[in-house]
Amino acid sequence: MTENIVPTAALVQMTSGIDPDANLATIDRALADTAAAGAVMAFLPEMSLLLDRDRSRSAAHIAREEDSSWPCALQQMAQHHGLWIHSGSMPLLADDGNRRVNRSHVIAADGSIRARYDKIHMFDVTLPSGENWTESAAYAGGDAVSVVDTPVGRLGLSICYDVRFPELYRRLVDDGATVLAIPAAFTVSTGEAHWHVLMRARAIETGCFVLAAAQSGDHADGRATYGHSVAIDPWGAVLADGGQSDGDSQYRVLLAPVDGAAVDRARQAIALDRSRRNRRISL
Repeated sequence: MTENIVPTAALVQMTSGIDPDANLATIDRALADTAAAGAVMAFLPEMSLLLDRDRSRSAAHIAREEDSSWPCALQQMAQHHGLWIHSGSMPLLADDGNRRVNRSHVIAADGSIRARYDKIHMFDVTLPSGENWTESAAYAGGDAVSVVDTPVGRLGLSICYDVRFPELYRRLVDDGATVLAIPAAFTVSTGEAHWHVLMRARAIETGCFVLAAAQSGDHADGRATYGHSVAIDPWGAVLADGGQSDGDSQYRVLLAPVDGAAVDRARQAIALDRSRRNRRISL
């Protein structure tokens, strides 16, 4: 009898700063820990390579993908550590060279890039805390969904603010996703109010695993992020929670089993697709 081996995913919680080289060094150490722990795939947070809200200062580091050293650096790390990597995301120049894109990469253990995704929904909000964010002032939203086969399952890609738009996740499931990546850099105020509720809701309503690696703590650009990287199973149970990183920790690695059979059990128990087919009104 063949033993069913359940793959392990690793969520890397970081406090990324304004120095890409320092961030890459942190990622490399975290990937070494991930490989040593036996995980097959590592998930990084949003803006893992550079988190800097000063657009003038950050401009010196940001280039078109073909001119950027960052994807290549992650490809080399994937080969060196023998891991699949979800980059979280990184800021790159759009093809027109005028605006930026917030882009995820899925990199195989052989170093090949298997998928890309540009964040679709821009974080343009004025929060009750007084914080104002206008991501669209510098970033262009993507216009395509992305699903890719990985060692932890068929992975649907999204980034941070996308989590508030359930129609995106319905499309990812329609395209075969069984696992959802939601790398993030949530603000503290929105995280305290909505983070766990939103992540569990996306898992429950889709019957998917949610893997959400997050930024955490006080950053060099002056912002603070919520942390609490989470892995959630298709029934909504929290498998791992990174909490809030302390000031002495540059990263934290959380491990979570991703058992594809749990997807089948959740979708059989509450057959949402069948209910959609049988409903009497058009939505």
